[in-house]
Amino acid sequence: MRILILGAGKMGSFFIDLLSFEHEVAAFEKDPKRLRFTYNCQRFQYPDEIRKFKPEMVINAVTVKYTLPAFREVLPLIPEDCIISDISSVKTGLENFYNKSGHPFVSTHPMFGPTFANLNQLSEENAIIIKEGDLRGRDFFHKLYASLGLNIYEYTFKEHDRMVAYSLSIPFVSTFVFAAVMKHQDAPGTTFKRHMMIAKGVLNEDDYLLQEILFNPYTKGQVSKIREELTELIKIIDNRDEKGMKDYLRKIRKNVAGDIEIKAH
Repeated sequence: MRILILGAGKMGSFFIDLLSFEHEVAAFEKDPKRLRFTYNCQRFQYPDEIRKFKPEMVINAVTVKYTLPAFREVLPLIPEDCIISDISSVKTGLENFYNKSGHPFVSTHPMFGPTFANLNQLSEENAIIIKEGDLRGRDFFHKLYASLGLNIYEYTFKEHDRMVAYSLSIPFVSTFVFAAVMKHQDAPGTTFKRHMMIAKGVLNEDDYLLQEILFNPYTKGQVSKIREELTELIKIIDNRDEKGMKDYLRKIRKNVAGDIEIKAH
């Protein structure tokens, strides 16, 4: 299959490496420096090169802020039956765009990134495929993600946004709060150092991505739960309530254990 990948950043380069030995792959990237280390693929910088390539699938791997503009730029250059796809963690506006595009589409979300994941060992990582997509496109990504050993789940666009509000906004907001109140430690403990590593990784993400995840319409409800839990914890601390603390620790340990059990199955 002739596959055009938009963007040669971290995830774009990952998909180039992943697909280039079994498919005819081309990368469209306007920053020539990002194309220096791409291997076994054609390198495009100009629209006419896309038109001549006649891709059968487009994988949009640019940053979230430019996902829709990148699609709009290439749509006039690709065949009508070309499958268009994205790997964005934020699906805002994509469902409406796809439905009006006139192209078969598939939307997926690899639930991992180069910051924390070991890209050579992904068996503990997850991927989401949006149910509304084209069957051929969904089958393509099912086989691709299965070959990586990923755990694959299917959600609708709305189900995906609700899930992201839970799985990303809660750790992101918790990290923001940690970073906002932290002070330099000359001799930090292990727990502090681990939190610091996570904070640096999260804050290394694109600003627009962080913004759009927090502006997800389902995020506010999740953040409100954090506020409620902090209020309860502060009350326990103020009252030096030993029984309340034991009950609280029992509750949160049960939550963590329940999450582990779900993943194990």
